[in-house]
Amino acid sequence: MENNIDNLRHSCAHLLAAAVLELYPDAKRTIGPPVESGFYYDFDFGDEKVSEDDLKKIEKRMQELVKHWKGFERQDLSKQEALDMFSDNQYKKELIEEFSEVGQTLTAYKSGDFIDLCRGGHCEEPNKELQNFKLLKVAGAYWRGDEKNKMLTRIYGTCFASKQELKDYLFMLEEAKKRDHRKIGKELDLFTFSELVGSGLPLFTPKGTLLREQLNDFSQQLREKVGFQKVWIPHITKKELYERSGHWAKFGGELFLVESQETSDEMVLKPMNCPHHQQIYASQMRSYRDLPIKYLETTTVYRDEKAGELLGLSRVRCITQDDSHIFCTPDQIQQVYGELISIVKEFYGVIGMKLRARLSYRDSATPEKYIGDEDLWKQAQEIILEIARKHELDYYEAEGEAAFYGPKIDFMAVDALGREWQVATPQLDFVQPDRFGIKYTDQDGQEKTPVMIHFALMGSIERFLSVYIEHTAGNFPLWLSPTQVLILPVSTEKHLNGARALADEFKRAGIRVEVDEADETVGKKIRNSAKMKIPYVLVVGEKELSGEDLTVRVRGQEEQETMPKSRFLEKISHEIAEKK
Repeated sequence: MENNIDNLRHSCAHLLAAAVLELYPDAKRTIGPPVESGFYYDFDFGDEKVSEDDLKKIEKRMQELVKHWKGFERQDLSKQEALDMFSDNQYKKELIEEFSEVGQTLTAYKSGDFIDLCRGGHCEEPNKELQNFKLLKVAGAYWRGDEKNKMLTRIYGTCFASKQELKDYLFMLEEAKKRDHRKIGKELDLFTFSELVGSGLPLFTPKGTLLREQLNDFSQQLREKVGFQKVWIPHITKKELYERSGHWAKFGGELFLVESQETSDEMVLKPMNCPHHQQIYASQMRSYRDLPIKYLETTTVYRDEKAGELLGLSRVRCITQDDSHIFCTPDQIQQVYGELISIVKEFYGVIGMKLRARLSYRDSATPEKYIGDEDLWKQAQEIILEIARKHELDYYEAEGEAAFYGPKIDFMAVDALGREWQVATPQLDFVQPDRFGIKYTDQDGQEKTPVMIHFALMGSIERFLSVYIEHTAGNFPLWLSPTQVLILPVSTEKHLNGARALADEFKRAGIRVEVDEADETVGKKIRNSAKMKIPYVLVVGEKELSGEDLTVRVRGQEEQETMPKSRFLEKISHEIAEKK
């Protein structure tokens, strides 16, 4: 089914290109692949500007053209035939030269009067099957994803097999706009960005910082319960560390370089923590009796992401990880993974997101992308499959999704809109410990190389927050809400001091409380509190301040509740303790 929908969407990308070339004859088409939930096609429109206002016109032409598309006809081409066919398109010619150099067969596919360089993968009856499509947006994209190349115009669209699926998807997109974490983050005053600081470098306000710290505290508590110990490492390191680990060869272009005025050492901002933690392990001799050794650290790493790929908190240049590394013997792998799986289930059970597991393996067709012995990889992949079965995980296997040094279990969380996101990840690594030569002495006095397990519960806290803010639409549970209770004095003149005294009492009980001191009507204050998504709002006047029952407004609930102050304090203290 996945291939079928990809073929459908790839066919729709052809249809988009055909309509664009009829409406904009001087446009140069480049590539148009299917992607998750849709497709795109990149064009060079020259001096002509195409915006989202033009999408309806293009869509209409697509609907007219598809009536005459009965199929896709394949044509095998020689290099010269292909170059002649696309003689006026430098982008296609670049691809033709590249494909020819590696001996790839050149093919084109024709439907109606439109022909495009393509390796195939289409629907069989486009005039019948390409009925449920929609163009979505226009964006900029560099040719081949390289900022040194020309900026092209990317047109995104989507296509489904049925009208209802398209309707459901478009509804989900509208809901997603309302839940956009960038929009909610601004409304709730959680984080901001500054041009003076730089793109991809978020700044968290007191409320946003509190949210981060509450989540991180919970993550640390769960790990400390099973024996993890905190460590600390610096933010810069010698380049040599990552050359030894293998990261430099793979990701050297994504690292920030640091220049020293005192030493000739080549330094970098750390892009990951695992090589540092290995150096802590390697600082003394280890026995099998010491293992497993478990380190945890919440720290920020830095990656020089492309400017065009940065997006709110979803893709940033400073990535804060609730990172962990375990060094263990081979026969301890099952036990350690069992602990990690329990932690994942508990954390996401409280968070309120359903999980399934992706067993991420290496791609056997591209062994050059990975480091380490093939037999070790096979062994590691068999181990995580056995673990998934033993713990009755809802899992599926995915070739090509492994880290370059080892397979992993990627836990995928489903949000309120049905979207799936990668979150927690325990990764099994037989490779890096060997590259660094770290050892332990077994019971026979022989030196052995430990197994390393990399684990992150949230992964990137910034990215996790982007997912979680959209999942909850900013309606955080009481234990996480930056403001748990808001007190609204009926009269600022008469009741403000009493409201402040009540707030102080709540603070002493460990509750995060604020007083709305604005000289506004109670009605306006209540509307503002709803926008700020405060869990509990207390309207206090003479009666409430003199000891009578409190009037409690509960978020998302129309009817107010009344209860004694002592009962209210007991209620919310219990909810906070139980992480409700």
